[in-house]
Amino acid sequence: MKTKLFSILAAGVFALSACSTDDPTVGPIQKGEKELIGKISKDMVLDANVEYTMTGTVIVEKGATLKIPAGTTIKAKDGGTSVYLLVEQGAKIDAQGTADKPIVFTSSAAAPKEGDWGGIIINGYAPISSDEKTLTWGTEINTSVLYGGDKPSDNSGILNFVKIAYTGARIDGSKEHNGLTLNAVGNGTKISNIYLTYGADDAIEFFGGTVNVDNILVVNCSDDMFDFTQGYTGKITNAYGIREKGYSDATDDPRGIEADGNMDGKNPSFKLQSHFTIDGLTIINNAAAVGSRSMMTEVVKIRRKAKGTITNAYFKFGEGTSLPNSLIDLSGSKPEDTGDAATTIAYTVDAANGLDKAPVKLNGAEGIKAQAGLKGANTAAFSWTAYKF
Repeated sequence: MKTKLFSILAAGVFALSACSTDDPTVGPIQKGEKELIGKISKDMVLDANVEYTMTGTVIVEKGATLKIPAGTTIKAKDGGTSVYLLVEQGAKIDAQGTADKPIVFTSSAAAPKEGDWGGIIINGYAPISSDEKTLTWGTEINTSVLYGGDKPSDNSGILNFVKIAYTGARIDGSKEHNGLTLNAVGNGTKISNIYLTYGADDAIEFFGGTVNVDNILVVNCSDDMFDFTQGYTGKITNAYGIREKGYSDATDDPRGIEADGNMDGKNPSFKLQSHFTIDGLTIINNAAAVGSRSMMTEVVKIRRKAKGTITNAYFKFGEGTSLPNSLIDLSGSKPEDTGDAATTIAYTVDAANGLDKAPVKLNGAEGIKAQAGLKGANTAAFSWTAYKF
């Protein structure tokens, strides 16, 4: 299979070469080239006046920066698990949209749907849950591409005012893409104003790392809205997740928040179990159950030695929805499967449709308490998305 390799030659002009010796040599790509595929080995700047199509895997290699100007649209070719953007350790993405000119990643399909393409993956050198011998881990969809290390302040670039839609292509029963996957991303990376909509798996997942994220809007993902694992220790400020009325896709155990201390609960003795912080959280489910499938099994599930600190949370289920198995659940069949009892959550639950009757399984956590009057996320921060709250 041919792979096109992009590297910058001059402003707006790129060289294209083939990865195998039997491929013909191709001349420079002039400004206006629309196809994105292959490995970016040197700094590359896209053109906001061009609508790009990502036709396969795009990998930003160590030492290179991919700059995406405000207002750029990238349409991913639908129908393939190999269509995704991956930023390697030591590489950077500079995607600085604005409220008026956001950067958009979406499907190229005439009738787009969740799972049309993979998603965006960023790998860094920040710490992950480890045994001190193994500081790195293989990326889920390509285990030869590593993440993890000992640099909490690692910098993988900037994402600001970015919309990511119709992601989540599934590779097999155990491997799938998320909308935005952050693997050991450090807190030198700046991520804010992210809109994730219609994803066939998790909207956003943090595999270790220390990166902080501000203003995340998640609309209609089929699995977890916000997922933390493998020693993530950063902070989320202003997060809003919703499943809309009429939305009918879900996995077997969709959640608002899912948190694991270590990878799949297999390493409870590893140092650095996840301790995530969220300030300003709204989780809403307006989607009715489809047969026996609930659109949300737990609103918040914290397990496998993970610890959470959540302030100003607001939870609501709409009319006609089925209640979750638990509102908040830290329980587990074995001690290593339970959430950390030092978890604290301050929340308000809308009782209009009985959500206040859903069980709260504390596992001894005394800092999980319902309070009156908490408002959750500030929706004004998402005005740039034009979403109707």
